[in-house]
Amino acid sequence: MGEHASWITQLVNHYLGGAALALLSTLHIRPSNSELPIPEHVVMGLLVLVVGTLLALCVRSRLSVEKPGASQQVAELLLTNPLGFGIADVLEENAGHHWERYVPLVGSVALFILIANLFGVFPFLTSPAATVSVPLACAIITFLYFNWQGIRQHGAWGYLKSFSGGVDWWLVPLIVPVEILSTCARLLSLTVRLWANIFASDMIYGLFLSLTLAPAVWGWEQSPVLGVILGIFPALIPLAFIALHIFVSIVQTYVFTILPAVYIGLATAEEH
Repeated sequence: MGEHASWITQLVNHYLGGAALALLSTLHIRPSNSELPIPEHVVMGLLVLVVGTLLALCVRSRLSVEKPGASQQVAELLLTNPLGFGIADVLEENAGHHWERYVPLVGSVALFILIANLFGVFPFLTSPAATVSVPLACAIITFLYFNWQGIRQHGAWGYLKSFSGGVDWWLVPLIVPVEILSTCARLLSLTVRLWANIFASDMIYGLFLSLTLAPAVWGWEQSPVLGVILGIFPALIPLAFIALHIFVSIVQTYVFTILPAVYIGLATAEEH
């Protein structure tokens, strides 16, 4: 069964597919679909980067201390807000004394995930996070980053000793493998949590929509009036699931912000 391809993906492959095939051939990689060598999730992921960059440039060009515009206020709310779930708020609470230095990377990953998740709201776009390789890539970046920060804070040997948990020497051979396995499991946890929620949200939306469309089609065949009556419910279903998808998108972005902040805080804690 071929991967669904939006018109944007088809357009990108029309103009860049030949170059992509040539590059993949040079690397001795055979695409799963030679007609779409650039998959849907890759195109959508690149589109997320383009949209995020344009939004950042737009906000930057309108920064003002005296008269902050609506876009600047939204950006500031993403960083810090009265509810305390902004990117800076989460890092300040969980990432330790030098939390400011972690804002660029953690914030960039969080904003990428937020925009990627919200792509699923629009009918002509798909969320790249619904493909497991995209959450995995975000998780790998986060995993490498918090371990690097731990090494940067304590040195390679000091960070490695932190996996012993300060136990007696004779327990070290038992504790260290468990701690290393636990740390590596964070990679799987970050990936599966994001991918499963976004994939399930998209699947449930499509499933319920298909189930509610059948009575409307049957009613329209019997009578236009009956078709309209039975079509009211399917018309409201997308609105409910759009609201649900936006909620899930925000929650999953928050989770993918707070967990890296906690991991950084654990890796750089002074008690290590």
